[in-house]
Amino acid sequence: MKIGVDLGGTNTVVGLCTDEGALLCKQGTPTRTGDPDGLRADMRRLALAVCAEKGVAPDEVCQVGIGVPGSFIKRTCTLTFGTNLQMDDVSFAQAFQPEFNCPVYLDNDANCAALGEYIGGAGRGVRNMVMVTLGTGLGGGLILDGKLYTGANDIAGEIGHMVVHYNGLPCNCGRRGCWEAYSSATGMVRLAEAALARGGDSLLRGMKAENGGRLMAKMVCDARDAGDSLADGVFRQYVEYFACGLNNMIAILQPEKIVVGGGLAGYGEKLMSPVRALIRRGLMKADCEQAELVLAELGNDAGIIGAAMLAR
Repeated sequence: MKIGVDLGGTNTVVGLCTDEGALLCKQGTPTRTGDPDGLRADMRRLALAVCAEKGVAPDEVCQVGIGVPGSFIKRTCTLTFGTNLQMDDVSFAQAFQPEFNCPVYLDNDANCAALGEYIGGAGRGVRNMVMVTLGTGLGGGLILDGKLYTGANDIAGEIGHMVVHYNGLPCNCGRRGCWEAYSSATGMVRLAEAALARGGDSLLRGMKAENGGRLMAKMVCDARDAGDSLADGVFRQYVEYFACGLNNMIAILQPEKIVVGGGLAGYGEKLMSPVRALIRRGLMKADCEQAELVLAELGNDAGIIGAAMLAR
């Protein structure tokens, strides 16, 4: 048996998995941000709870894996910089003792999601896969030759910070023109705000006012569905940037599948179909159309499963 932990800025979720990566059960609790001791205690308590739910003794668990947002050191299982968690330099190596006397592994949450989809989701049956998560930011993970690829410094896969527009919009990473600045949910909102500032009628103005002056990516999709021309123009611009980044990934890595997850993936085929069309148009002459663009299948469970399987 294996345990996976999805450690997020809002919730901490712990799941019990089989050795093959099947999720048996999970339990969660609000994350105690800024409280390392409380967080470690919650993780241990939840690990014991999922074992009890399935009648599994702690000594039957052969490993624990944790997916974290932020910077970390794998070797010491230490979160070095966790802005969303409001804590730095926190070690999780001993967090599950004394009940769980097994190895504890740590990796980026997007990498865990990629590994989860590869093992039990949309990436089953391939050897090379790119995971793209479209949320507040744009994250990703790389599966190359059947293995999670994290590079020399364990931070490879930050695909959102590939530049798609030289000297373009500023990004939170400090660079300009990053893929994330255009193709995340935040990026879609920025494109919409710029379009509204240029003038013209749009349902988005009323939606924004009703939401306390805050525009959201889902509103752009909803307005487009309602026939709003400004929202449709924003969406088309968004799709062009998204497809540009995907074509770059195809040119560099030649994956068999690109798996798209995150909140914006909820727009489903209304997003995927026009993106596929632009990808085909943007392929290099030497490219074959083997990179299949598909939606993620596991939702939030992907991170739990991937974390549990980190030492695979």
